Amino acid sequence: MFEGDAPEKSGRIPRAPFLAEVLDASITAKSSSQGNEDITGRDVPMPICNRCHHLLHHNGGQPILHPSLQSIQSMIDASPHSYNHIYHILDAADFPLSLIPQLQRRLDLMPPRPQNRRAKTREYSQSRRAEMSFVITRSDLLAPQKGQVDALMPYLQQLLRDALGSSGRDVRLGNIRCVSAKRGWWTKHVKNEIWQRGGGGWMVGKTNVGKSNLFECIFPKGGQDRVIAEIDSTSNPPAHATLGTSRTQKVANPSESPTSLRPAATIDDSLLPPAQPEMRFPVMPTVSQLPGTTASPIRIPFGNGKGELIDLPGLARGSLEDHVLENFRANTVMRRRVRPEQFVIKPSQSLLISGLIRITPTTPEITVLAYPFVPLSAHVTSTDKAIAIHTQKSPSRVPTIVRPEVGPKVGLAGSYKLQWDVTKQRTGPLTSSSAAALSTQILPFVVFSTDILIEGCGWIELVAQVRKKDIQSTGAGKEHPVVEVWSPNGDYIAARRPMNAWLLCKRKTGGGRRSRPRRSMKGVKKSWKIAMRNQSP
Repeated sequence: MFEGDAPEKSGRIPRAPFLAEVLDASITAKSSSQGNEDITGRDVPMPICNRCHHLLHHNGGQPILHPSLQSIQSMIDASPHSYNHIYHILDAADFPLSLIPQLQRRLDLMPPRPQNRRAKTREYSQSRRAEMSFVITRSDLLAPQKGQVDALMPYLQQLLRDALGSSGRDVRLGNIRCVSAKRGWWTKHVKNEIWQRGGGGWMVGKTNVGKSNLFECIFPKGGQDRVIAEIDSTSNPPAHATLGTSRTQKVANPSESPTSLRPAATIDDSLLPPAQPEMRFPVMPTVSQLPGTTASPIRIPFGNGKGELIDLPGLARGSLEDHVLENFRANTVMRRRVRPEQFVIKPSQSLLISGLIRITPTTPEITVLAYPFVPLSAHVTSTDKAIAIHTQKSPSRVPTIVRPEVGPKVGLAGSYKLQWDVTKQRTGPLTSSSAAALSTQILPFVVFSTDILIEGCGWIELVAQVRKKDIQSTGAGKEHPVVEVWSPNGDYIAARRPMNAWLLCKRKTGGGRRSRPRRSMKGVKKSWKIAMRNQSP
């Protein structure tokens, strides 16, 4: 149910009122093109509302009221397909904060397959089958090269397993795809999976995770050409193997025959808009920086009736931008990979992120290294001065993007331990097998690290080195350094095991490979003269 709406007496979930004019226009456009059997994309263009016009041409507009999970479930229940696949879209910038907890259970989907090889591979509910897979978007924010992102897949699987809690302890998690619409990493693979599955493909996720941008890259365009290629590739096709709907269904997916399709719900009974006429190269959803750009489900069919891909409105996410000045709200979203600067936080100092987030180490005599992977400016100052700036109790020359009334709302988001041991990754040639190859057990220190997540904005990698002598003196349970994180209302903050992203993108300190040195010319002329004298009679 949309936030702020009350259910009608009939028990139906009402549509957003401002969508009525758009839906009526889409019905009129569809009825006017009923007699046109050409699906080559030359139909009358779909009319757009004033909001879409401002989004496309003026980069402005008002965000919609975000739907609830109950509304998303009502849309999926109204699907006319007997097979539905839900693509849970996650953002790489703050992964796994964009995970919707217990989504499979709340949408009544097939439970994830456990590691038991005798477990059921499919399960039906009310003559329907619904599965789910995870798609991590904007993976180009993690590392500069595709091979480096692929090497992070075991780490991302472990993060997702930790975020799922007890339900993800024994599942396989082989249904994870880490893609980048900007670089084209693994998008073709996901596109082929959508084509092979057919049926209804639903893109579910929170706002500003990149659903609409990914939609354009993974939608199987030119569906008619794909059907012709499949029919031509079959050996000895029967006489009735034409481009008709029934033959297309048999070639593409036998489970999606016309008899297995459920009757489509009308617009008065469902939040789903009517199905669009199929085109080989349709108009893609609008992509904008504004959170909540997609106002209603966007259904685009493909494969001459084989299936359709549906872009759903995003669920509500953290409202960190509400505490930022309007001119700087676009800066709170991470859109390109950040090469951070190393900040050294000494005792009695704090790290301030544009006056919005403050990180203060509480363990005495410990120096913390910080690498902010955020699109905001960072500044290290004394703790007393950082508190005065963060709470807006004294003026300062440090640039800030926070609204004037946010200072009294600053609260403690939590105290986080740097509890993960990264000594092996951080010691470089000391423990490298190609250099000293020392064991971490004989080193006199331990390096601890953690990643502090800022919802929708990025993360801050924190690293600290602790002597083993100090660990033995403090006792068990107190050996990990602790930092306090302060934010507006004490929200929008979480912690995860470190990715060590600084090691993937740090600048090289050396001058690179040196060329072969030139031969020294010292004494060459003298040697030439001596040789000439010896040759003379």
